[in-house]
Amino acid sequence: MTTNKRILGVFFLGLFFLTAGYAQAGDDSLTKQAITERIKPVGEVKIEGQQTKTTTASGRSGEQVYQSACFACHGTGALNAPKAHNQADWQPRLAKGMDTLLAHAVNGFNAMPAKGACMNCTKQEITAAIKYMADQ
Repeated sequence: MTTNKRILGVFFLGLFFLTAGYAQAGDDSLTKQAITERIKPVGEVKIEGQQTKTTTASGRSGEQVYQSACFACHGTGALNAPKAHNQADWQPRLAKGMDTLLAHAVNGFNAMPAKGACMNCTKQEITAAIKYMADQ
């Protein structure tokens, strides 16, 4: 065995022993539950007079769905979408009933694609987003 091979062998053996204390079997610090626990919010800001957000069974609130999928059109009024929190835009739609609004949102209506292009949204999440945008 040459000197270089011995040095390399000693190097890797030392590296093994130095790193053996990290990420051992049974270490659950990288599990989804452990990561979620570490990054969860420590608090929530509530402004007096404002409604609290409604969380769906999946854990996404109407506001979260709105921010991730609806804002591009409903935040700007693009393609004649009713702007979020604008009562004048939402009153005629609300008059048709929540069932009609939900059907339009799920199946698509006018320029809006089915589910507003949020293909992983549930009906409950879409309902929560509608209620958030219409301030219901």
